[in-house]
Amino acid sequence: MAANTCNKTDVKNVPYYDRPRERLLREGAVHLSDTELLAILLRTGSERETAYQLAQRLLAKFGDLRGLAQASHAELRELKGIGQVKAVELHAAFELGRRLVGIPRISRASIRLPRDVADLMSPELAHLTQEHFVCLFLNTKNHVIGKQTIFVGSLDASIVHPREVFKEAIRRSSASVICLHNHPSGDPTPSREDIAITHTLREAGELVGISLLDHVIIGDGRYVSLKEQGYL
Repeated sequence: MAANTCNKTDVKNVPYYDRPRERLLREGAVHLSDTELLAILLRTGSERETAYQLAQRLLAKFGDLRGLAQASHAELRELKGIGQVKAVELHAAFELGRRLVGIPRISRASIRLPRDVADLMSPELAHLTQEHFVCLFLNTKNHVIGKQTIFVGSLDASIVHPREVFKEAIRRSSASVICLHNHPSGDPTPSREDIAITHTLREAGELVGISLLDHVIIGDGRYVSLKEQGYL
Protein backbone atom coordinates (compact mmCIF):
# COMPACT_ATOMS: atom_id res chain seq x y z
CA MET A 1 0.00 0.00 0.00
CA ALA A 2 2.80 2.42 0.89
CA ALA A 3 5.17 1.17 -1.81
CA ASN A 4 4.84 4.33 -3.91
CA THR A 5 4.91 6.79 -1.01
CA CYS A 6 8.11 8.60 -0.06
CA ASN A 7 8.47 8.83 3.76
CA LYS A 8 10.94 10.48 6.09
CA THR A 9 13.22 7.45 6.07
CA ASP A 10 13.36 7.55 2.26
CA VAL A 11 14.26 11.27 2.27
CA LYS A 12 17.27 10.59 4.48
CA ASN A 13 18.59 7.95 2.09
CA VAL A 14 19.75 10.50 -0.45
CA PRO A 15 23.03 10.91 -2.33
CA TYR A 16 25.84 13.14 -1.06
CA TYR A 17 24.92 16.06 -3.35
CA ASP A 18 21.50 16.09 -1.66
CA ARG A 19 23.19 16.72 1.73
CA PRO A 20 24.86 20.09 1.11
CA ARG A 21 25.68 20.88 4.74
CA GLU A 22 27.92 17.84 4.94
CA ARG A 23 29.57 18.77 1.63
CA LEU A 24 30.23 22.33 2.78
CA LEU A 25 31.90 21.11 5.97
CA ARG A 26 33.93 18.55 4.09
CA GLU A 27 34.89 20.46 0.93
CA GLY A 28 34.18 24.16 1.56
CA ALA A 29 31.46 26.47 0.27
CA VAL A 30 33.32 27.35 -2.93
CA HIS A 31 32.80 23.80 -4.23
CA LEU A 32 29.01 23.82 -3.81
CA SER A 33 26.59 24.54 -6.65
CA ASP A 34 23.96 27.30 -6.54
CA THR A 35 21.36 24.65 -5.78
CA GLU A 36 23.33 23.27 -2.85
CA LEU A 37 23.97 26.69 -1.32
CA LEU A 38 20.31 27.57 -1.72
CA ALA A 39 19.32 24.29 -0.07
CA ILE A 40 21.40 25.23 3.00
CA LEU A 41 19.46 28.50 3.28
CA LEU A 42 16.15 26.67 2.96
CA ARG A 43 17.25 24.13 5.62
CA THR A 44 14.24 21.82 5.25
CA GLY A 45 11.95 20.56 2.54
CA SER A 46 8.98 18.37 3.33
CA GLU A 47 8.17 14.71 3.85
CA ARG A 48 8.07 14.30 0.07
CA GLU A 49 11.17 16.25 -0.94
CA THR A 50 14.46 17.42 0.45
CA ALA A 51 15.66 21.00 0.74
CA TYR A 52 17.88 20.27 -2.27
CA GLN A 53 14.86 19.28 -4.37
CA LEU A 54 12.98 22.37 -3.22
CA ALA A 55 15.98 24.50 -4.22
CA GLN A 56 15.95 22.84 -7.66
CA ARG A 57 12.29 23.79 -8.10
CA LEU A 58 12.97 27.36 -7.02
CA LEU A 59 15.75 27.83 -9.55
CA ALA A 60 13.69 26.14 -12.26
CA LYS A 61 10.78 28.51 -11.62
CA PHE A 62 12.85 31.72 -11.67
CA GLY A 63 15.53 30.64 -14.15
CA ASP A 64 18.65 31.32 -12.10
CA LEU A 65 19.91 33.13 -8.99
CA ARG A 66 19.45 36.52 -10.63
CA GLY A 67 15.80 35.77 -11.35
CA LEU A 68 15.30 34.42 -7.84
CA ALA A 69 16.90 37.52 -6.28
CA GLN A 70 14.39 39.71 -8.15
CA ALA A 71 11.33 37.69 -7.09
CA SER A 72 8.78 39.40 -4.89
CA HIS A 73 7.54 37.98 -1.61
CA ALA A 74 4.23 37.03 -3.26
CA GLU A 75 6.01 35.29 -6.14
CA LEU A 76 8.10 33.22 -3.75
CA ARG A 77 5.03 32.22 -1.76
CA GLU A 78 3.40 30.87 -4.93
CA LEU A 79 5.81 27.95 -4.89
CA LYS A 80 4.69 25.03 -2.76
CA GLY A 81 7.08 24.56 0.13
CA ILE A 82 7.97 28.24 0.47
CA GLY A 83 6.17 29.76 3.43
CA GLN A 84 6.46 33.22 4.86
CA VAL A 85 9.57 32.47 6.92
CA LYS A 86 11.52 30.94 4.03
CA ALA A 87 10.50 33.81 1.71
CA VAL A 88 11.67 36.42 4.23
CA GLU A 89 14.96 34.60 4.83
CA LEU A 90 15.65 34.42 1.09
CA HIS A 91 14.98 38.15 0.69
CA ALA A 92 17.32 38.90 3.60
CA ALA A 93 20.10 36.71 2.17
CA PHE A 94 19.97 38.32 -1.27
CA GLU A 95 19.88 41.82 0.22
CA LEU A 96 22.99 41.06 2.28
CA GLY A 97 24.69 39.89 -0.89
CA ARG A 98 23.76 43.09 -2.70
CA ARG A 99 25.09 45.23 0.12
CA LEU A 100 28.31 43.25 0.35
CA VAL A 101 29.01 43.84 -3.34
CA GLY A 102 29.15 47.58 -2.79
CA ILE A 103 31.09 47.88 0.47
CA PRO A 104 34.76 47.51 -0.56
CA ARG A 105 34.29 49.05 -4.00
CA ILE A 106 32.64 52.19 -2.68
CA SER A 107 35.13 52.82 0.12
CA ARG A 108 38.13 53.20 -2.19
CA ALA A 109 36.52 54.42 -5.40
CA SER A 110 37.83 57.38 -7.36
CA ILE A 111 35.55 58.99 -9.95
CA ARG A 112 36.99 60.51 -13.11
CA LEU A 113 34.43 59.69 -15.80
CA PRO A 114 30.74 58.71 -15.98
CA ARG A 115 31.95 55.21 -16.88
CA ASP A 116 33.56 55.00 -13.42
CA VAL A 117 30.16 55.68 -11.83
CA ALA A 118 28.46 53.05 -14.01
CA ASP A 119 31.13 50.43 -13.30
CA LEU A 120 30.93 51.13 -9.59
CA MET A 121 27.17 51.07 -9.18
CA SER A 122 25.76 48.84 -11.94
CA PRO A 123 26.30 45.61 -9.95
CA GLU A 124 24.16 47.05 -7.17
CA LEU A 125 21.43 48.77 -9.20
CA ALA A 126 21.02 47.11 -12.58
CA HIS A 127 19.03 44.12 -11.31
CA LEU A 128 16.55 46.00 -9.10
CA THR A 129 12.85 45.90 -9.94
CA GLN A 130 12.12 49.32 -8.42
CA GLU A 131 13.80 52.63 -9.10
CA HIS A 132 16.42 53.53 -6.48
CA PHE A 133 17.74 57.09 -6.33
CA VAL A 134 21.25 57.04 -4.88
CA CYS A 135 23.81 59.75 -4.15
CA LEU A 136 27.58 59.38 -4.08
CA PHE A 137 29.36 61.98 -1.95
CA LEU A 138 32.86 62.99 -3.04
CA ASN A 139 35.77 64.90 -1.52
CA THR A 140 37.92 67.49 -3.31
CA LYS A 141 39.96 64.70 -5.00
CA ASN A 142 36.79 63.03 -6.34
CA HIS A 143 37.15 60.08 -3.98
CA VAL A 144 33.85 58.62 -2.81
CA ILE A 145 33.45 59.28 0.90
CA GLY A 146 29.88 58.06 1.26
CA LYS A 147 26.78 56.69 -0.40
CA GLN A 148 23.11 57.11 0.47
CA THR A 149 19.88 55.76 -1.02
CA ILE A 150 17.59 58.78 -0.98
CA PHE A 151 14.42 57.32 -2.41
CA VAL A 152 12.89 54.04 -3.63
CA GLY A 153 9.97 54.08 -6.07
CA SER A 154 8.89 55.96 -9.18
CA LEU A 155 10.87 59.17 -9.38
CA ASP A 156 9.14 62.52 -9.26
CA ALA A 157 10.66 65.96 -8.89
CA SER A 158 8.38 66.64 -5.92
CA ILE A 159 9.54 63.46 -4.12
CA VAL A 160 13.30 63.56 -4.66
CA HIS A 161 13.79 66.79 -2.76
CA PRO A 162 17.12 68.67 -2.84
CA ARG A 163 16.89 69.03 0.93
CA GLU A 164 17.45 65.30 1.43
CA VAL A 165 20.32 65.16 -1.06
CA PHE A 166 22.26 68.15 0.23
CA LYS A 167 21.52 67.52 3.89
CA GLU A 168 23.56 64.34 3.56
CA ALA A 169 26.20 66.08 1.47
CA ILE A 170 26.66 68.80 4.10
CA ARG A 171 26.72 66.26 6.94
CA ARG A 172 29.56 64.40 5.21
CA SER A 173 31.45 67.63 4.33
CA SER A 174 31.23 66.72 0.64
CA ALA A 175 32.81 68.84 -2.05
CA SER A 176 30.49 67.46 -4.72
CA VAL A 177 27.70 64.98 -5.38
CA ILE A 178 26.88 62.47 -8.10
CA CYS A 179 23.30 61.29 -8.32
CA LEU A 180 22.20 58.15 -10.07
CA HIS A 181 19.23 55.86 -10.37
CA ASN A 182 18.24 52.73 -12.22
CA HIS A 183 15.57 52.10 -14.83
CA PRO A 184 14.07 48.65 -14.17
CA SER A 185 12.96 48.49 -17.81
CA GLY A 186 16.64 48.23 -18.76
CA ASP A 187 16.44 51.31 -20.99
CA PRO A 188 18.49 54.16 -19.47
CA THR A 189 17.02 56.88 -21.70
CA PRO A 190 16.25 59.87 -19.42
CA SER A 191 12.63 60.84 -18.93
CA ARG A 192 11.30 64.39 -18.56
CA GLU A 193 11.16 63.79 -14.80
CA ASP A 194 14.82 62.72 -14.77
CA ILE A 195 15.83 65.90 -16.57
CA ALA A 196 13.69 68.08 -14.31
CA ILE A 197 15.20 66.51 -11.18
CA THR A 198 18.69 67.11 -12.56
CA HIS A 199 18.02 70.80 -13.18
CA THR A 200 16.52 71.25 -9.72
CA LEU A 201 19.46 69.54 -8.00
CA ARG A 202 22.02 71.51 -10.02
CA GLU A 203 20.42 74.81 -8.97
CA ALA A 204 20.21 73.75 -5.34
CA GLY A 205 23.85 72.68 -5.38
CA GLU A 206 24.90 76.06 -6.71
CA LEU A 207 23.11 77.76 -3.81
CA VAL A 208 24.80 75.69 -1.10
CA GLY A 209 28.20 75.51 -2.81
CA ILE A 210 28.22 71.76 -3.47
CA SER A 211 28.44 70.87 -7.15
CA LEU A 212 26.25 68.26 -8.78
CA LEU A 213 28.86 66.59 -10.99
CA ASP A 214 26.53 64.23 -12.83
CA HIS A 215 23.28 62.32 -12.83
CA VAL A 216 23.81 58.81 -14.19
CA ILE A 217 20.98 56.47 -15.18
CA ILE A 218 21.74 52.75 -15.00
CA GLY A 219 20.04 50.32 -17.38
CA ASP A 220 20.63 46.70 -18.32
CA GLY A 221 24.25 46.72 -19.47
CA ARG A 222 23.98 50.39 -20.47
CA TYR A 223 24.05 53.79 -18.82
CA VAL A 224 23.36 57.42 -19.66
CA SER A 225 25.21 60.39 -18.20
CA LEU A 226 23.07 63.53 -18.16
CA LYS A 227 26.28 65.54 -18.06
CA GLU A 228 27.42 63.92 -21.30
CA GLN A 229 23.93 64.56 -22.71
CA GLY A 230 24.33 68.29 -22.04
CA TYR A 231 21.88 68.67 -19.16
CA LEU A 232 24.59 69.73 -16.70
